Amino acid sequence: MKQYQKAFRLKTTGKSLHKVTSKVEQIVAESKIDTGLCLVFVRHTSASLVIQENADPDVLQDLNNFFAKLVPEDPSRYVHNAEGADDMPAHIRSALTHTSEQIPVAGGRLVLGTWQGIYLWEHRQRSHQRELVVHINGD
Repeated sequence: MKQYQKAFRLKTTGKSLHKVTSKVEQIVAESKIDTGLCLVFVRHTSASLVIQENADPDVLQDLNNFFAKLVPEDPSRYVHNAEGADDMPAHIRSALTHTSEQIPVAGGRLVLGTWQGIYLWEHRQRSHQRELVVHINGD
């Protein structure tokens, strides 16, 4: 069994979903692994990863709107607010989603559904430099 690992950085533009599918696909291709499993991990506690609809941007907007209502940025609700009103809500949103995703690899490609894309979800208001680690193992 072979293993391949590569990290990359992404500068976010504040609270939004950033599609990273093509970058992960590129790393899978570099790995030369035909059949296996790809793990994508974000090394932060106020951003997360989701596999979501890649065709209709309304889905992403609806997700942002839903999470804004589910986890409001109201500093009176939280003890931890060291970095502002969006600090603790960002941690909660990250806890409710994922910091990693696993995708099968077959034929040297990610086995995603037709309408699926991999997104980094920035939960903070301001832009950040985020680091993602992609680890592929298989044959």
